Amino acid sequence: MKFKVGYGYDVHKLEAGYKLMVGGIEIPFEKGSVGHSDGDVLIHAIMDALLGAAGLRDIGCQFPDHDPALKGIDSKILLEKTLGLIKEKGFSIGNIDATVALEAPKINYAVPQMQQILSGILDIPADDISVKATTTEKLGFVGRGEGIAAHAVVLIYK
Repeated sequence: MKFKVGYGYDVHKLEAGYKLMVGGIEIPFEKGSVGHSDGDVLIHAIMDALLGAAGLRDIGCQFPDHDPALKGIDSKILLEKTLGLIKEKGFSIGNIDATVALEAPKINYAVPQMQQILSGILDIPADDISVKATTTEKLGFVGRGEGIAAHAVVLIYK
C-alpha cells in the first residue's frame, strides 16, 4: 500500500455583504468570505491538501479563479470534483485533520455538522475528519477580524 500526505492552507478576506461559508455550511455573521467561489476556506484548504498529496498541484491550477464558470460556485461541488481527480489516480482518503482560525464568530457548535457534510461528499466516516477551531489571540489579520484562515493535513493511499 502506498501512503501520501498532503498539506493545504487557505485564507480569505472577511467583508460585509458576503456569506460566511465554512465546511459547507453558512455561519451567521455580519461579514463573509470574499472569493471567486463561495469562499469556503476550510473546503479550499482540504482541497489543496488532497490535490497536493496526489501530485495534482493546487486548487488554482485545477479550478482557476479567472474561470467565469466557477464564479460563485459552491465549494462542495469543487470538493466533489477534487475527490474525482484523486480517485482517477487510484487514491482513497485515509483521514483529514483541519484547523480553522477565526477570531469571531465562534464556530465550534457547527463542527459536527461540518464533519457530516464533508463525510457525505468524501465518502469517508465522519470520525476520519477532524475539524478544529481556534483564534489567533487577536494577533494578525485573523485577530483583527480582517480574514479567516484554514490549515488541513490529509492522508491518502492506494
